[in-house]
Amino acid sequence: MSKFKFELDHIGIAVSELDGGGEFYKALGLNENSREEVTSEKVKTSFFPLGNRVNIELLEGTNPESPIAKYLDKRGPGIHHICLRVQHLDELVAQLKEKNVQLINEVPKDGAHHCRVVFIHPKATGGVLIELSEKKGS
Repeated sequence: MSKFKFELDHIGIAVSELDGGGEFYKALGLNENSREEVTSEKVKTSFFPLGNRVNIELLEGTNPESPIAKYLDKRGPGIHHICLRVQHLDELVAQLKEKNVQLINEVPKDGAHHCRVVFIHPKATGGVLIELSEKKGS
């Protein structure tokens, strides 16, 4: 059993623009609770809480060279990643590196909602981009 505790934080969905991408979730009766630009990722985010501490995160690229813009060009709109909320991110990253798990970034960087994030390459996870997220100061 893992000594780390994992919780589903959000499901990231790539959209060409936040306003149009959010219409379906608004039609469901969900309310957007925040928008934020994450300059380190060249993305704007929009979060729709589901009521169980899990969110739908919509992602719009702010630059044609952003990972989201490239994703949209290659695959079109859809699920981009799954984010797991963790504690002790640095220790977890060290464990993953020790086990030769392919990471996209080995040093945590700033993410949305005042979090530090690391992405695990889909080649290491069976085809799913996984984001590990830890609130700063946790």
